[in-house]
Amino acid sequence: MEKNRFGLIVRERKTSDAYDSKRPRERLFGMIVIKIMKPRIFCVLACLALSASACSKEEERSGRNPDWERGRAVYVANCVACHNNDPAKDGPIGPALKGSPQALLESRVLRTEYPPGYKPKRDTKVMPTFPFLKTEIPYLAAYLG
Repeated sequence: MEKNRFGLIVRERKTSDAYDSKRPRERLFGMIVIKIMKPRIFCVLACLALSASACSKEEERSGRNPDWERGRAVYVANCVACHNNDPAKDGPIGPALKGSPQALLESRVLRTEYPPGYKPKRDTKVMPTFPFLKTEIPYLAAYLG
């Protein structure tokens, strides 16, 4: 009598089943090896699929502009506390920054003022200055542009 992994009887097993000429693998290795081999094959295929997808993501990342990558790092390290992690969305304190020109970024980040002729989305005076980001403004503009 043969039971599946849930303890249910699948079929009765005869002693001659293991030596059936129509099933040479069972004849040579027995039923236990067949049941073990199938999960192994599945695992190998799953590993191959995961490694292929990881390679494509790595290629996608390496194809990006290094200025964009550095700008993203600056944004995540300094801006997401007030602005949203997604620069296209408003944050809890600050507005969305996607598409902001470099002149606006430089004025707001370094001096907390607006460039001449710019109408702000929010008229708040909450944003502090970040003078240490002076050299990072072009990278931030590349990420937000």
